[in-house]
Amino acid sequence: MDNNLNVTYLTLDGYVEIHKYRYLYFVIMFTAYILIICSNSTIVCLIVIHKNLHEPMYIFIAALLMNSVLLSTAAYPKILTDVLSEKQIISYSACLFQWFVYYFISGSEIYLLAAMSYDRYVSICKPLQYPTIMRKTNICIVLVVAWLLPFCQTAVPVVLSSDAKLCKFNFKGIICSSAVLKLRCVSSIVLYIYGLVALINAIIVPVLFILFTYIRIFIITYRSGREVRRKAAQTCLPHLIVLINYTCLFGFDILIARLEIDFPAIVHLIMTLQMILYHPLFNPIIYGLKMKEIYKHLRKLFCPG
Repeated sequence: MDNNLNVTYLTLDGYVEIHKYRYLYFVIMFTAYILIICSNSTIVCLIVIHKNLHEPMYIFIAALLMNSVLLSTAAYPKILTDVLSEKQIISYSACLFQWFVYYFISGSEIYLLAAMSYDRYVSICKPLQYPTIMRKTNICIVLVVAWLLPFCQTAVPVVLSSDAKLCKFNFKGIICSSAVLKLRCVSSIVLYIYGLVALINAIIVPVLFILFTYIRIFIITYRSGREVRRKAAQTCLPHLIVLINYTCLFGFDILIARLEIDFPAIVHLIMTLQMILYHPLFNPIIYGLKMKEIYKHLRKLFCPG
């Protein structure tokens, strides 16, 4: 606590031997940040520029990749500053903002993955109704809901925590998450219950919906011809890979925040790095290489001959 400025500062204890590997951390993080911005932005630009990619599936992919850019921009500049600083600290208000952005974007990704699964379900199982169901108006509504709902869900606990009294000032992580609630002097039963409800709305319900749609797709395609099965596998497999990867990483983060488990610092760091480094790099690779139409435009861009 800085009494002169009346600002509460937290120490970020998530780094492992930061003084020894300071410059290695910086090189890895800076390289990753540049690659994340370039790879995700390139595919988003291709989707915007080429009219044959102005379909619901590609619009959802563009939204998903834009989320990766926003999340990385909220996390990486602070991380790059921290690894070069003698003390890794953050003001409590900045920590709350980082927590808000982190969970808002993360929740939005789950809803977008659910929208993508429904798009594939309608495309494969109800092809004649596809133009009617997946109209531009409906796509816009889905995008607004996918961003607005997690925005509101995350804003509530963040606002309620803004004037909380803290008894601990060491945060075990490199970016702030809902685990910051463990620093409060008195735990809030209201926030705990709200967190459970939000967890069900933001994670469990969308994931169950996604599993339901893909099970329906696999049942219907199994009864259809080989060409239908091939098309379904070509478009659904990238989404499933991204979903499994994301839910495992985000689930671990939720587990840390909800349970009193003291994970080793190195395990916590590796899982956090996977969330902010591996996942934003993984998405453009999967969608860039596995989605046929996007891959065609990428090949024309980088191999024009």
